[in-house]
Amino acid sequence: MATKVGGKDGKAPPTAATNLIAGGGAGMMEALVCHPLDTIKVRMQLSRRARQPGAPKRGFIRTGSEIVKRETPLGLYKGLGAVLTGIVPKMAIRFTSFEAYKQMLADSETKTITGRGTFLAGLAAGVTEAVAVVTPMEVVKIRLQAQHHSMADPLDIPKYRNAAHALYTVVKEEGVGALYRGVSLTALRQGSNQAVNFTAYTYFKEALLRWREEGGRGSGQLPSWQTTVIGLVSGAMGPLSNAPIDTIKTRLQKTPAEEGVSAFRRISVIAGEMFKQEGVHAFYKGITPRIMRVAPGQAVTFTVYEYLKDKLEKSGPSVISGSRYEE
Repeated sequence: MATKVGGKDGKAPPTAATNLIAGGGAGMMEALVCHPLDTIKVRMQLSRRARQPGAPKRGFIRTGSEIVKRETPLGLYKGLGAVLTGIVPKMAIRFTSFEAYKQMLADSETKTITGRGTFLAGLAAGVTEAVAVVTPMEVVKIRLQAQHHSMADPLDIPKYRNAAHALYTVVKEEGVGALYRGVSLTALRQGSNQAVNFTAYTYFKEALLRWREEGGRGSGQLPSWQTTVIGLVSGAMGPLSNAPIDTIKTRLQKTPAEEGVSAFRRISVIAGEMFKQEGVHAFYKGITPRIMRVAPGQAVTFTVYEYLKDKLEKSGPSVISGSRYEE
């Protein structure tokens, strides 16, 4: 299926300023709503205990309740500062680069892009955001989320006090390179996520727009509830396709590097130990909270992004709609 770059109504693609504001606002809303599920996911992925025969299953509800009981409800928001700091540039880079790659891959004459081109544009956008923003943000976030201290006890002082302190400590003790630990896995995860996500979302959106036009239900912007539904469905597809990558990445980024050991060797060791000590199911630890976090997260992101983008384009200030905007 080929789609028109910039939309069926012939409008120009969103500018970088529109992507910055709409994408940043969407990302902040998504982080505030869904971060507790991400913390539960990380704790489950870092758990190295193989379940003994007859022992109760350690699911996401039990993991979440233990965090609240031992560390207060605020414990579910550990690492939120790192996420909020990086979410604006992350979302701006995601949507801006996706539109840029779409234009590069579109047919020069018809200005249309195939489903394969959309997939490749999403893949490239995911890799771009992973290298530019996501990997350092994830390292800091995971270090904070991995701490089991109580946020209600002032005497229980963790190693990393907040996002800024975690960033400073990691760089001081392990060097700047530590912030890019697991960059290959992060790029693979983000790339596959956004490739599947954008391709599915674009397909569903185009199908709904055609259905509305053919049925005389109007054209143009989809209702928010329809954007939410297709964002939810497309958002669930990525985690199902790359859960093992995400689990290995989380464990890799939690621990300091070993001198003389390559990243590939560490990834191989982590994967081998997980399979040997915990079984195949270990690669899918945290998949339930991850889907519960990513799917509604993408629904929130696309809904808020489309809403803000529409409002910004209709408001028409020169910095948003002007073609001379420069980053």
